Amino acid sequence: MRSTFMGLETARRGMFTQQSALYTTGHNISNANTPGYSRQRVNFQPTLPYPPVGMNSPYLPGQMGTGVEAGSIQRIRDGFLDAQFRTEYSKFGYYGTLSESLSKMEGIMNEPSDSGLHSVMEKFWKSLQDLSSHTNNSGARDVVGASGQMVADTLNYYYNSLTRVQDEVGKQIEVKTKEINTLIDSIAQVNQQISEVEPNGYLPNDLYDQRDLLVDNLSKLINIKVTNVKPTNYGNAKEIAEGLYNIEVVKEDGKSYDPPIDLVSVTKSGIKRTNGVSVQFENTKDPKGAVTGVRFGNGQLVTDNSFKGDLAGLIESYGYKDGVGDIKGTYPEMIDNLNKMTFAFVEEFNRIHMGGHTLGDIEPAPEFFVWDKNIPNTGNYAQLIKVNADIIKNPSLIAAGEKSGASGDNGNAQELADLKTKNFSSYLTGNPGKLSGSLDTFYSGIIGKLGVDSQKAIKNTENTAILADAVDVNRQSVSAVSMDEEMSNMIKFQHAYNASARNITVVDEMLDKIINGMGVVGR
Repeated sequence: MRSTFMGLETARRGMFTQQSALYTTGHNISNANTPGYSRQRVNFQPTLPYPPVGMNSPYLPGQMGTGVEAGSIQRIRDGFLDAQFRTEYSKFGYYGTLSESLSKMEGIMNEPSDSGLHSVMEKFWKSLQDLSSHTNNSGARDVVGASGQMVADTLNYYYNSLTRVQDEVGKQIEVKTKEINTLIDSIAQVNQQISEVEPNGYLPNDLYDQRDLLVDNLSKLINIKVTNVKPTNYGNAKEIAEGLYNIEVVKEDGKSYDPPIDLVSVTKSGIKRTNGVSVQFENTKDPKGAVTGVRFGNGQLVTDNSFKGDLAGLIESYGYKDGVGDIKGTYPEMIDNLNKMTFAFVEEFNRIHMGGHTLGDIEPAPEFFVWDKNIPNTGNYAQLIKVNADIIKNPSLIAAGEKSGASGDNGNAQELADLKTKNFSSYLTGNPGKLSGSLDTFYSGIIGKLGVDSQKAIKNTENTAILADAVDVNRQSVSAVSMDEEMSNMIKFQHAYNASARNITVVDEMLDKIINGMGVVGR
């Protein structure tokens, strides 16, 4: 026979369960603007019916429901969308970093403009043309010396500015490395906290959110893959418990390295270890030189930057050694091109100049450009170039004549001016054998490549940003708190709570009739 008070217990359970749902709704509303928060819901489930199955169970026409209970409080999250977002976010970090570095380089080169090297060189060539027309004009000679110094100053500025930004990028690499290691340690700590809660049958939803936010931030810095792992001996963990995160570094195409590289290692036996990231440079002291690879933990060294993210973008901007030992990268390649061009230009210009005659043959023609002896010569010719101080003091030393120092002899000045379009293959000195075209076309080529690379990086950044935003919008449509929805739920749960309370009142009136109204016949 069913209990007289059975209805009270059923209504009480309804009140308590709806109350839990109201509290969860309040938690959602309170965290509507919390970064990384995922809305939560109470999973309602009916309690066991009466009577239970057994030999001594009373016979009733059918089992009666006994109410509702909160089976679990679960956050709403789509793991597939999370994985998509992290993949696109890693690409966004990579292309965004490249785009920023190239944008800074474009600002330094400042082409096309009146202050760029191309414009300065044009003024220098024009000054030589003017000199060929007026070889005995001291003003024309002064302009050649001053224009030459402008060329030298511009190359000096380019080198110093490019190396300064390159050094800043190198410091950013160290900062990003520390940030990655901090995130790895934080994820491992949250993993540990989750491993202490889940075996007790609870779902630590707020810890899940905290961990996912850390993983999202890590995915921008380096391309990763997340695998949920539930240890074998995991207590009374619920079936829907998310378990622990194993964080693995993967290539741009999502494939694992051989052997796999785990930043946070978790197996069926539990949390194993964390592997920090360290960037290896050529030298241990400044200047550190090119990056030779990225080491994970005490083991694998990756040299191809295939892990993408912010870190790979910074390394490719700063400079790294490829598989054959050549130094590649946005800044070292530009600096190397400027050094090669400067060396070839100075050596050939000086050869032609020293083969000519000064005004009146007052003395043999000296070098027009010289290397700054106050700076160690390490092959950075764009840093070292300057005009011979003797020529600045005495412009008559400019060798405009080809056969004599007579005022009408302009052959050498014309040959110097023709150097603008002279092919590198025709140089007798200075060309390392790797340059092609002329000074004009070579410089235009490296500036054109810079523009193309920059536009490509900008376009890829915009595309990946659009894709990442699109995935994030879908993700937020699933996980984010909607105030309208929460207010609707609040009203729904409130009405259910009130109805359960009203049910208790009804049962109470029934019991009052039984207790106080029965057995009083004849009184």
